[in-house]
Amino acid sequence: MTGASSPMGFVSSRTDRGDGAAGAIPAGRTADRARLAPTGSAARALALGAALLVGVNLRPAITSVSALLDQATSEFGLGGVERSLLATLPVIAFGLTAMLGPLLARRIGTTRAILVAMAVLAAGLVLRVLNGWMLLPGTFLAGAAIMVAATLLPPYLKALGASGLWVGLSSMSFGIGAALGASLAVPLDEALGLRPALAAWAALAMLAALAMLAAGRGAAPTAPTRAPIALPTGSRSTVALMTTVFALQALLYFAVTTWLPLILSSHGETRAAAGGLLGWFSVIGLVPTLLAPIIARRRRILTWFGPGLGIVMAAGFAWLALDGGHDPVVVSVLGIAQNAGFGLAMGLLVSLSADEASAGILSAIAQGVGYAVAGGGSLLLGIVHDMSSTWTASLLTMALCALLLAVSVTLVIRRHPVSLIRG
Repeated sequence: MTGASSPMGFVSSRTDRGDGAAGAIPAGRTADRARLAPTGSAARALALGAALLVGVNLRPAITSVSALLDQATSEFGLGGVERSLLATLPVIAFGLTAMLGPLLARRIGTTRAILVAMAVLAAGLVLRVLNGWMLLPGTFLAGAAIMVAATLLPPYLKALGASGLWVGLSSMSFGIGAALGASLAVPLDEALGLRPALAAWAALAMLAALAMLAAGRGAAPTAPTRAPIALPTGSRSTVALMTTVFALQALLYFAVTTWLPLILSSHGETRAAAGGLLGWFSVIGLVPTLLAPIIARRRRILTWFGPGLGIVMAAGFAWLALDGGHDPVVVSVLGIAQNAGFGLAMGLLVSLSADEASAGILSAIAQGVGYAVAGGGSLLLGIVHDMSSTWTASLLTMALCALLLAVSVTLVIRRHPVSLIRG
């Protein structure tokens, strides 16, 4: 385990390169980082900007469907289980395809792998609305493409020497995409119809693919890494804890982005109001997502900030379960806490990794298992609602998961950066 002399803290790229908490990086690993290193400041800015555009693409495929779930159910003639599967299938695909990203990156490089993911995402978004039988396969394909890009963004940023600010901006870009998908879904549906409204996001994915193509041309032309993967005994508890943190925050985040419009409708909100509040959930979380990795670099703040997010989430879910009213206020509180939790989790993936290759492996394990739990858990919460005709049991279960998240964060922030590459 690297950096055994001090507790884990958020570290910048300079720290990762050989001083401070992350410890020294063996010379043999510098090539892994160098293969993504841009040849100039302008190229580096382009590469970082491309990462933000990729991040914007990783949520609209989900939140746009959530906001139009009733319309999609009618348009495609879906039953209750099929409706729940449509809403949660992208997240299920995340878990089933988690290792595709690192495997693809080892063959063609991280930048090209993200480029391919964006092109496949665009194809999946179009295919799923062409014919009824293609709805679920196209949705799964889009989810797999999103997972590849999401898994590779942490090592991509690590290789670029991204600071805590850039990690925060990258995490914030996810929220921007979620807000766009939720807030524009209904207007696009009313203006274009359901199928064009869902397919329109393919244009944004192709724009990100072009940005990654341009970024790749500005990077140093070095070979992809094929360093052997290892999971030393001392690193296993860190990997397990990080996976637990990511699984719990992902479960809660996607449960909200999937079911919030229906939960609010059960409280008497109109379709437009429910979709607007889902968009607001993401918008109000933009700044917290940006600031979470930066704030958490301060050890004294991290000890209460991280666990406190889980406690606040638990209170919000309990309030919704009791239907205590003031839905906009509760959604605002959840938006702040849950988006900050996502920013914290993304920051942890970067700072708990000793090098770029380790960041890719840790990201794949934590996100793969985490999203599998999130997808299955979200589907189960929907089925529980269908069986009970109420959201109370599902929301109380989410409150319990939030408390478990608080405990897991308390434990993981005491860990040190780890190397998962055999030296």
